[in-house]
Amino acid sequence: MKTKLPMGIENFREIRRQKFYYVDKTALIRELLENWGKVNLFTRPRRFGKTLNMSMLKCFFEIGSDSALFDGLEISKETQLCEEYLGKFPVISITLKGATGRTFDEAKSMLRRLIGKEAQRFQVLMQSDKLTALEHQQYKTLIHMNDKGIFTMEDEVLKDSLFTLTQLLKKHYGQDVIMLIDEYDVPLDKAYQSGYYDDMVELIRSLFGNAFKTNDSLYFAVLTGCLRISKESIFTGLNNFKVYTVKDVRYKEYFGFTDAEVRQMLEYYGFTEHYDATKEWYNGYLFGNTGIYCPWDVINYCGDLRDASVTEPQNYWVNTSSNDIVRRFVSRANTTTRDEIEVLIDGGSVKKRIRQELTYRDLDSNIDNLWSILFTTGYLTQRGFDSNDLTELVIPNREIRWIFVQQIREWFQEESVKDRKKLESFCRAFQENDTKAIEKGFNEYLWNTISIRDTSVRKEMKENFYHGILLGLLAYMDGWLVKSNAESGEGYSDISIEIRQREIGIVIELKYAENGTFEASCQEALRQIHERKYETALIENGLHIIYRYGIACYKKRCKVVSECFEIKEQIFRRV
Repeated sequence: MKTKLPMGIENFREIRRQKFYYVDKTALIRELLENWGKVNLFTRPRRFGKTLNMSMLKCFFEIGSDSALFDGLEISKETQLCEEYLGKFPVISITLKGATGRTFDEAKSMLRRLIGKEAQRFQVLMQSDKLTALEHQQYKTLIHMNDKGIFTMEDEVLKDSLFTLTQLLKKHYGQDVIMLIDEYDVPLDKAYQSGYYDDMVELIRSLFGNAFKTNDSLYFAVLTGCLRISKESIFTGLNNFKVYTVKDVRYKEYFGFTDAEVRQMLEYYGFTEHYDATKEWYNGYLFGNTGIYCPWDVINYCGDLRDASVTEPQNYWVNTSSNDIVRRFVSRANTTTRDEIEVLIDGGSVKKRIRQELTYRDLDSNIDNLWSILFTTGYLTQRGFDSNDLTELVIPNREIRWIFVQQIREWFQEESVKDRKKLESFCRAFQENDTKAIEKGFNEYLWNTISIRDTSVRKEMKENFYHGILLGLLAYMDGWLVKSNAESGEGYSDISIEIRQREIGIVIELKYAENGTFEASCQEALRQIHERKYETALIENGLHIIYRYGIACYKKRCKVVSECFEIKEQIFRRV
């Protein structure tokens, strides 16, 4: 029986003990020790294995570790290193993902809880004969809870908490402490969104400054996050601080899957025929100089293939993030930026100066900073640099392109309904069979959105974009029954509409007019409606006037032709 896939599992011990499939990243341990840094920050997009790597580091270094977890893995070949470091250190390991709240007080309470629960893991300190009575009291202050189970450490104690815990652990074990902090930037992100950013910056600055700066009990620390927060913001005075971003060559292969690792996984599970699709959808990231796949996507796709629940790649990323950054970017884009977004969606590239070190206050200060955030968070990736220190940016793969298109479509629909009078007039033109008004209105809408003309995708996918725009516009009308891809006659019409108050039925077929062949594409659309009898369901539902629309689109232009069929009089005329 094949090894289980660790779908959603980020605990290294669980993966190894339960014999899940594991892509070996343990050589990261050797790299960290050989490329010494007192405080190391890794910034990578979400869902690229940061939390699993932190769990792996904890399992390796922590006192009492099970060495069998590493049997057969890359790090086990380093026998001297394992003998010296495996299971030899007290390890503080926390994730700040939950240190959030609607208010600063709520966020502080969560932070107390996270640090207090981590401190509780070291109950051995309660009875340690190596600590003084004062030090015992310090430990009790870290873990004290009221009768409601809420940690009570005061603000000044909280700011010193990590430093205090390292001091106590060092004294008890006689060994320096390793500190692992995952998702270090999440509290700042949530604070910025909720309006208490300055307070949280001051708290995190104190917490980290006390823990990392001139702390003689710290052996080394590793932090992970999405953004590289400005050193002046929360890492003031840290001269022993190393930052590794997606631009750096070192550690390039330890977050995410390489092409060889993906091939090996697909071959192991018997899915080699899905390699091209996997690459098209989930590859495309460039970390340093190495191509990288999103591991979350690859594992989930393989899992769904094993379950036979899917055959084609799915968008797994969209369910793990709100994608608000893309929406903010699109909504703030001026004409120039919209043209650049079109270039990206069409498979092209743009060159931008990337600021890797930001404060959250910088995010919305100008559109150039949003380019940097899109790059840092994985919605864009790099393809190269030029002599002016500009980074060539591209959308990495089909999955992320889909997110851009979806966010553009939702933004466009929100913008469209702002002018309700204009939108209603456009929709009424379909009811009145006014092809000139339809054509003029749709051209205006196309001009004001971000078009899709990717030469690398199939014609059907291009048609889907125009289909989505028109469907969103027509869905505005109350009392209209608007259906997409509804079964009728001998196929599925793009859009069908029932206006029962007027006994009017509408069938719309859209075509992509390759190279601007509008007339021929319109005729092809009408011919398809005829041949597949798309109006059948409308007639069966008792609608007496049927409008057939053939709409051809190319770039930001369209052409509309129509036919009218009146059931009562059996009159057929061309418009």
